[in-house]
Amino acid sequence: MKLEDIKKILILGAGTMGQQIGFWFASHQYDVTIYDISEDILQTAQSRIKELSDQMVTFEKIDKQKAQDALTRIVYTTDMEQAAKDADFISESVPEKPELKGRIFNQFHQLCKPETIFTTNTSTLLPSMFADATGRPERFCAFHFHDIRMTAVIDIMPHSATDPEITNLISALAEKVKLIPIVMKKENVGYVFNFLLSGFLSSALTLAQKDVAPIPEIDQAWIGVMNTHAGPFGIMDSIGLDTVYSVTNFWASKSNDKQALANAAFLKKYVDAGKKGVKSGEGFYQYQA
Repeated sequence: MKLEDIKKILILGAGTMGQQIGFWFASHQYDVTIYDISEDILQTAQSRIKELSDQMVTFEKIDKQKAQDALTRIVYTTDMEQAAKDADFISESVPEKPELKGRIFNQFHQLCKPETIFTTNTSTLLPSMFADATGRPERFCAFHFHDIRMTAVIDIMPHSATDPEITNLISALAEKVKLIPIVMKKENVGYVFNFLLSGFLSSALTLAQKDVAPIPEIDQAWIGVMNTHAGPFGIMDSIGLDTVYSVTNFWASKSNDKQALANAAFLKKYVDAGKKGVKSGEGFYQYQA
């Protein structure tokens, strides 16, 4: 497969990152299909992508006409066969569970053409954890987006069996859609930025879990010294507390670290109460709809 052969992008998972990735490709004139298991989820995604489109125009990341054109290039479906048909490139953003990701990829492996490239947008898992389950490990690697409203940086992380030509092709695709690829030489949990970020957020959670200081004051300490717009808890609300919990709990369970397990339990109380951050209207803070 050559760069010009990539025409249809398939997004697996219509959550926050799936929405952003789908819109980004559509805004660069790719046909995009967004797949999820629920019509309700897809309807919510369609509404939020429209909001994202408006934000990108406001932030002057894209002009109004291109934003409107992008919305017309996105198709939403719960039908796996329809989603897989003619897909050239897959970007997956389902919950951070290796078994779930592997199972979904394997289902699409049965439906997609042999040359389709598979990528995962996982935040902290390693592609080698479920590469074999994809059915095409040599055509699979991590292709990780950050918030497209803030940065064009993207992480590309192959695993040991990824064909180097596929890595190069994915890097070329990133550049074609005006992204800044950070191509890693080896697997590393959290890539580069997220590796740094995870330590930062873990420290903040430890302070809150131990009741060292109130959450707003922990955030204010960071904001006041570093002159940023958000502190660690505001950042976690933006990411989604369900995602932060899933990642924290996964690695805490792997390491059996007592403080990490306590931090996961601290997060779980918020998630169980439906407080998932910005996307639910409330997390550590409250947000207007």
